[in-house]
Amino acid sequence: MAAITTNDPSQMSDELAIKVSSISKVYPLYDSPRDRLKEALHPGRKKYHHDFYALRDVSFEIKKGETMGILGRNGSGKSTLLKVLSKVLTPTSGSCLINGKVSSLLELGTGFNPELTGMENLYFNAAIQGFQKWEIDEKLDEIIAFADIGEFIHQPVKIYSSGMYVRLAFAIAINVDPEILIIDEALAVGDMRFQQKCFRKIKEFRETGKTILFCSHDIGAILAFCTSCIWLNDGSIKYLGKPDEVTNKYQAWINYETEVSTTHKKSINEESNGELLVDLTRLWRDVSNCHQFGDNTVEMLSVAFYDANYKTINTLRGGEKVSLSPKIKFKTELSDVIVGFNIKNKLGIIVFGTNTYVEKCTIPPVKSNSIKVVAFSFIFPNLGNGTYSIDIAVASGEQIDHKQHCWKYDVIVFNTNNTLLQASFGQIFLRSDEIQITYIECFE
Repeated sequence: MAAITTNDPSQMSDELAIKVSSISKVYPLYDSPRDRLKEALHPGRKKYHHDFYALRDVSFEIKKGETMGILGRNGSGKSTLLKVLSKVLTPTSGSCLINGKVSSLLELGTGFNPELTGMENLYFNAAIQGFQKWEIDEKLDEIIAFADIGEFIHQPVKIYSSGMYVRLAFAIAINVDPEILIIDEALAVGDMRFQQKCFRKIKEFRETGKTILFCSHDIGAILAFCTSCIWLNDGSIKYLGKPDEVTNKYQAWINYETEVSTTHKKSINEESNGELLVDLTRLWRDVSNCHQFGDNTVEMLSVAFYDANYKTINTLRGGEKVSLSPKIKFKTELSDVIVGFNIKNKLGIIVFGTNTYVEKCTIPPVKSNSIKVVAFSFIFPNLGNGTYSIDIAVASGEQIDHKQHCWKYDVIVFNTNNTLLQASFGQIFLRSDEIQITYIECFE
């Protein structure tokens, strides 16, 4: 099918802002420049390339007033899709129908001429996006005030910092009053105050009933702003649905690099005197590739992080009962063993944690080549919405004077999403009556 990109609303429902049907974008890849030349000169047009699908048969619809998030690893096709919707790229096949005036904020400086001043680029960039000079004249003071780059507005943009680039580009995109706004990771640049100002503006924009496509690696932002979400993988839609459902699946994929089954079973271990234990077989995550330090006399084989229903955790609201269980191999005999964990925000700042020594849980001396599981069960506290990671460590000795055997960084990555959460300040500690520690002999 020939590629079609049009703004003709007569070909789609009045309720829709964007309709994408079977879009594909194919690039020819050559092993060497010589192959490109050979293909160009070959009388029989013999192919010396192989096709790379940046997008493959992508279809979806976005209703007016909807905010859609787009997730995916680098190279998954997110930017290519947004460029097609912005008419920067033409799809190889498929159709893209757009009902409304589009303003897009793609890669840093897209549409800017480095030799022109900020003011000249302001008009030039808006013209590329289909806006008339009189429309920009009406919004000029508002755009300049929002960009807040002072006298640099009259200087060539080639001397701009990356922050100045995105300030001007976002000010243009958001203030020309488009019906559809497309944003591709641009807000990762800039200082915190400007980012917050941008998010407030996006919220205002959304509340007026405008349509937004928001591409970001920040799952917290996707959960906070979006009403639907697409997960792109290798150029195709892997999942499309509500943000919490899609981000949960995506986070599981990032953590485990495979789709995770959430069906688990309980079993009675004969050696446990009839105590009901959990079979964590389907919950274990291999942590061999996680960065670590220590004397390597202890090896952390795997870790499980699960809820009260024995389902793998990828997103939490706060207030749930959770369990964190590292499986540990001791390569030598040890006594006075301490096992603990820290939970950190995306800046690496520890927000809370504990260990067996603090909780007065004594682990018996371990034999060489034995495998143990230490299960921490606790009520997860309310944290600010965002992405967090867990470090787990094994040492021996006392809290103040101990020897570090294995400290594994970022063994689990998860998100918090609590729309009812009130702001909290300071470090969060677990009360001793909120945590239970189970020491389990591991029979293999």
